[in-house]
Amino acid sequence: MPNSSSISEFLLLALADTRQLQLLHFWLLLGIYLSALLGNGLISTAVACHHRLHTPMYFFLFNLALLDLGCISTTLPKAMADALWDTRHISYAGCAAQVFFLLFLFSAEIFLLTIMSYDRYVAICKPLHYGTLMDSRACATMAAAAWGTGLLYSLLHTVNTFSLPFCHGNAVDQFFCEIPQILKLSCSTSYLREVGLIIFSACIFLACLIFILFSYVQIFRAVLRMPSEQGQHKAFSTCLPHLAVLSLFLSTAIFAYLKPPSFSSPSLDLVVSFLYSVVPPALNPLIYSMRNRVLKDALRKQVSRAHRARNNSPLFCQEALLRALLIIRGCH
Repeated sequence: MPNSSSISEFLLLALADTRQLQLLHFWLLLGIYLSALLGNGLISTAVACHHRLHTPMYFFLFNLALLDLGCISTTLPKAMADALWDTRHISYAGCAAQVFFLLFLFSAEIFLLTIMSYDRYVAICKPLHYGTLMDSRACATMAAAAWGTGLLYSLLHTVNTFSLPFCHGNAVDQFFCEIPQILKLSCSTSYLREVGLIIFSACIFLACLIFILFSYVQIFRAVLRMPSEQGQHKAFSTCLPHLAVLSLFLSTAIFAYLKPPSFSSPSLDLVVSFLYSVVPPALNPLIYSMRNRVLKDALRKQVSRAHRARNNSPLFCQEALLRALLIIRGCH
């Protein structure tokens, strides 16, 4: 019986059969990828460069932008390369690395979103205790816990999955290496151990979703007690899109990993995986900055500063050259 060591590469799912559709998919994925890079890159740069945004909420948003950049960069570049060059091959080590980084970043993002809901709950429902509960040390500890827990979670699943023997071919019915699709290639009953870990992980993520929903219910109750209707509208218009994308992310991810085989089909699996691996990282920058005036002002200043630096780059170079000449003349 051939085991995993006899497999040197896997074959990913082709997004299209014709060359025209492959190129169309390439340009669509490239547009989504560039928009996600631009949005998350602008948010992370603005938070890092503006002292006004050095608060717990924007600190967690900075971590979320980094996770989204990593998530979408784990899957889309390989899918774009396959569509552009009409290939399907991915090495055994590359597939394992893709699974590891994908699980690491996704699980860390789920834990971070849970922390962000707690941060908003404390800020709105317990504002007098916010400075004590969400100081810089507590925020750094919670963010490190999210990243560290995601790392351990991913390492456990990756090692357990790729220690299984594979004897049902090497064709993965997905455009990236996904654990449920890889388990279909296993011919050992040991895969039930990984299934048990997936069910346990789904329970943890479901508990995170319940905690997030409970936090938002408390937030909505506090918002409804606000005397200003404008404040209520602003809070609802900000929180509801967050909750919608979060619910889409968690529900599709849990469904992708726990759906019964009778519900499995290549088209459905492709749509579900696209909804949890591509859509949230691309939409999060738009949603988290759409109703945030402080962040929009910081982004506007960042863009204008970059534009000004580009226009003044010749003057800057001339000033630097004159200063260097004066320094040299003074040395002599």
